[in-house]
Amino acid sequence: MLAAALALGAACASKPHVTAPVSQAEPLSRTAQMAQAATYNTELGVAYMQRGELGVAKEKLERALKENPRDPDAHSAMALLDERLGNAAGADSEFHEALHLAPQDPDLANNYGAYLCRAHREEEGVKRLLAVANNPLYRTPEAAYTNAAVCLRTVHRDAEAEQDLKRALLLRPSFAEAVFQLSNLELQQGKLGEARERLDRYIATYSATPDLLVLGLRIAHAQGDRAAEQRYEQRLRLDFPDSQQTRALTQSSPNSG
Repeated sequence: MLAAALALGAACASKPHVTAPVSQAEPLSRTAQMAQAATYNTELGVAYMQRGELGVAKEKLERALKENPRDPDAHSAMALLDERLGNAAGADSEFHEALHLAPQDPDLANNYGAYLCRAHREEEGVKRLLAVANNPLYRTPEAAYTNAAVCLRTVHRDAEAEQDLKRALLLRPSFAEAVFQLSNLELQQGKLGEARERLDRYIATYSATPDLLVLGLRIAHAQGDRAAEQRYEQRLRLDFPDSQQTRALTQSSPNSG
């Protein structure tokens, strides 16, 4: 949940019924061509990284950085790859370069804050994430609040985490990750009724996710409500038959196989 996706590419709108003559089209400069190629290779690198093909991802991102060393997205993607490869010094260096190139980009700041939390630098990470959440230019402050809450929970600052999750849901009640994190926190605190009510209200209003249904199953199990447990499990199997959560549930079932 903590590694936010890079914004890659933009859609181009064209005016209807207007076609520019070929002779009027200006060729891209060499610099623009290289920047375009770097964006493309960054996209490829991120895609390969998401598929777990880290060697190919590294090749694509290294090529992107050669094509455009001043592309902050390429540096941010390389930082995430370095983290996956266990190169903490490289990840930190790449994040710093990305932020140097785009100091006002709140998405990069959110990514870096989340990285700091994963690197066990929670105090610094929370500080950066809350600064991003309060940045009026950031379009999804609920994500930064939720990332800050997850970070706070790792150091057992649950009361602060709860407040940040509630702030996230005030901003966007449909944010599934914040609902999951808050309901999970309430489950751990033994607030089973509150956790169940919050989760069921969300599922009745918005689309369920596999994680939320598994969490509902766990809450119902803790309550000893076998009928509800079966309902959550049935919906998970019907709505998300190919999900990782469903496969894990099938493998753990004593009747499977």
